[in-house]
Amino acid sequence: MDIQALHRSFENCTCGRVHSCPVEFVEIGHGATVKIAEVCRDYKKILLVSDENTYKACGKSVSDLLSEKVEKNLILRSDGKVVIPDEEKISEIEAAITKETDFVVGVGSGVINDLCKYVSFKNNLRYCIVATAPSMDGYASVGSALILEGMKVTLNARPPMAIIADTEVLKDASFDMIQAGYGDIIGKFSCLNDWKLSTLINGEYFCEAVYNLTEDCTKRVVKMAEGIVARDEDTIGALMEALVTVGVAMSYVGNSRPASGSEHHLSHFFEITGILDNKEYFAHGIDVAFSAVKTAKIREGLLSRTPCHNAFVRSEWENEIRRIYSTSADGVIALQDKLGWYMRDDEKVVLDKWEEIRAVLKESPSPSEFEKMLSKVGLDFADFKKLYGEDKIKDARRYAKDLKDRYTVLWLDYCYF
Repeated sequence: MDIQALHRSFENCTCGRVHSCPVEFVEIGHGATVKIAEVCRDYKKILLVSDENTYKACGKSVSDLLSEKVEKNLILRSDGKVVIPDEEKISEIEAAITKETDFVVGVGSGVINDLCKYVSFKNNLRYCIVATAPSMDGYASVGSALILEGMKVTLNARPPMAIIADTEVLKDASFDMIQAGYGDIIGKFSCLNDWKLSTLINGEYFCEAVYNLTEDCTKRVVKMAEGIVARDEDTIGALMEALVTVGVAMSYVGNSRPASGSEHHLSHFFEITGILDNKEYFAHGIDVAFSAVKTAKIREGLLSRTPCHNAFVRSEWENEIRRIYSTSADGVIALQDKLGWYMRDDEKVVLDKWEEIRAVLKESPSPSEFEKMLSKVGLDFADFKKLYGEDKIKDARRYAKDLKDRYTVLWLDYCYF
């Protein structure tokens, strides 16, 4: 992947904004792990971060390649559970940083990348990520997705200066992580539709070039399903390149708007409530994929109805937020009080632009089209309904939007239908 050529292609974007991304080097291919020595050539005291699984997958190889340059080899432990990017893990990584530490290398995928991205930014250190799975699109993004005070938050940070992805390692990742990467990309059809929707209703900033870049990646990945199932190394590499490219797109606009919308809000809902209630939830990208089917069903339903503004009853809403989010409810309520979206008056805009809004909603793939895309990699929407149940999915439809500060079809659905 020629990251510098991609950067140059956005130097004179007509949207009026200057697009930048600090990722300087991307190597995706067979045997790419050896490139870590080149990336770390000028550093002498490196903090190497992995978890028990990613150390076995690639961390040991990275440690051997860096040899005496490794100041501390930190392997995050989770007692057989999923590592959660929370205050405890942040503190554990920060405790491993010394006055002499001059670089951070993360070996892993979503959680390791988010933790290293945040801690390196906070401590003014550069870092590199060595990917172990093509499981999500955040490798090159500015956002660091963390669980703080029981809430899913995305904090601005600095992307890695280098991304290394050895396809020999990626193809051997657990298949649910590969499915997750595919699903995370397929979900872009939903979030791109939300971006257009918010631009129409709220006048939100929109960059056609970034939109087209993300959409092109998504359409390419749809065609990769057969190779993904076969774990074809070249196809897995192409999936990883799409994931990195979408992350770069997020960096270009300074937030996750090109890659995260209603489908991600639903996914975050299931993750947060799963953690709060100690309930099972799908891997992020798989939840995104299933949630994209659900948001497509919402859009399809809205197209057959006429909008009518629903009165907001604060007491009823707050009771529901406290029921659902329990110990995290205060943070959710505080976020929405800060935004003030429940109290704004956009009824005239929605009614006046209803035909234009319908035209945007129609651009999304239908629920059946989404389900067909997912079935090609062995994902069955029935599993989503089975795991979460109708009541929880209904709660997500109504209150997942409250976790974020971004307008999506979930707001339109709640306020007008």
